[in-house]
Amino acid sequence: MNLDYIVREPEHITPDTTVLFMLHGYGSNEQDLFSFRETLPADWLIVSFRAPRDTQFEGYSWFDIDFNNAENFIDLAQAKESLDSVLENILKIVNHYGITQGKVHLCGFSQGGILCYALALKHPELFNYVACLSSYPEEKLLDGIVKDKKKLERLRFFISHGTDDAVIPLEWGRKAADLLYDLSCYFSFREYMSGHGVNQKNYMDLMEFYSK
Repeated sequence: MNLDYIVREPEHITPDTTVLFMLHGYGSNEQDLFSFRETLPADWLIVSFRAPRDTQFEGYSWFDIDFNNAENFIDLAQAKESLDSVLENILKIVNHYGITQGKVHLCGFSQGGILCYALALKHPELFNYVACLSSYPEEKLLDGIVKDKKKLERLRFFISHGTDDAVIPLEWGRKAADLLYDLSCYFSFREYMSGHGVNQKNYMDLMEFYSK
């Protein structure tokens, strides 16, 4: 499935160019995280995907959510389909631009972050810096993840969550710290006095993460 996306191209693109792929949250669109581009390095290629499913109020989603059913919170079949589509489109875009040596980063908010955990842990050889904002690792999507510490060592995770998040509970977000610790991954886990969003301090810390 071809996904719609918007892109900011740097002045020069070489095989060593860094590329950042962005995955927005439920009910949002590709413009959301793309606003971060203003403070990201000018020589990066930045691609922000639009999720394939329509939601109310002209937004989009990667998969349906049932807020009344914690056991089946996500539509697993839709989530796996989106996961495959994102991976396919990432590989296609990287190939299109001829980026053979450059780093490939991920940034996902909420639903987008759920997909980023699965992408990075299933295909650690493809990615470097991974930011999961106001999200959590969904166990049902993490079947078959790589557990070889040698293969995971190039990954760097930035995890952030609001202490007053009413959409994805902080306890769910904290599962990431346990998971990544058990896998011996490098990660930074930050909590902020905010709801389901990214406040100014969170944003500044995220930019510092990507600047390393």
